[in-house]
Amino acid sequence: MATPVPRSPKAGTKGVPRQHRRQQMLEAATEEFGTHGYAAASLPAIAARVGVTKTLLHQYFGTKEDLYVACLVPVGDRLLGTIRAAMGEGGAAPHTPLRVLHGIFTALEGQREAWFVLYDTTLPPGGEAARRAAEYWAAIDRLAAGGTAELLRAAGSTDPLDADALKYVWRDLVATLVRWWVKHPEQTPAAMTQRCARLFAAAATLTP
Repeated sequence: MATPVPRSPKAGTKGVPRQHRRQQMLEAATEEFGTHGYAAASLPAIAARVGVTKTLLHQYFGTKEDLYVACLVPVGDRLLGTIRAAMGEGGAAPHTPLRVLHGIFTALEGQREAWFVLYDTTLPPGGEAARRAAEYWAAIDRLAAGGTAELLRAAGSTDPLDADALKYVWRDLVATLVRWWVKHPEQTPAAMTQRCARLFAAAATLTP
C-alpha cells in the first residue's frame, strides 16, 4: 500500500466540538486505510491517532466497514468532480490529460493516501464497501473511456479496440504516477504536472 507521509501527532479530543472530532476521526481513518489497506487497518490504531477510545469510534461510525464508507465517499466524490471539471474545460484538447492529472494531484494534496482508499484491493467482496468503491471505479472508467476515445478521434483513429486499449493504459498510468508521487512527498501538484508534461513529450518522440 501507500508509503506513509509523515504527520504531526494529533492531540486528544476532550472538549472538541462533535463535528470537529468526527472530522479528526475521518482524517485518521483515511490515513490508516490508505496506508495499510482495509484488511490490515486497525481500529485501535485509528482511535489512538485521534486520542479517543475504540468504543467512541464505534459510537460515531458503527462498524469498520461503515467507517471505511464514510472515508470513501468524500474521496470518491472529490476525485469524480475534479475529473469531470477538468474534462469539461475544452473537451478532448491535447492538454486535457495533463489537466486531469493536475486536478487529481491537487485534489489529493495533503491526503495523498486517500487514493488507496478509493482503490483498495483488500475490501471484503459482496459488502457495502466493495459495492460503493466499484461504483466510483465504474464512473471514473466511463470518464476515461470517453476521454480517450475523443482524443483518438481527434488524432484520426476510430478503432474501438484502440480506444479500449488506451483506456487501460491511461488507468494504469494514473495509478502508477500517483504511487510514485506518494513516495516523493516533496513533489507539489504543479511540479508533478510539469514532470508529466516532460514525460509525455519524451514519449511522443518515440512514436515511429
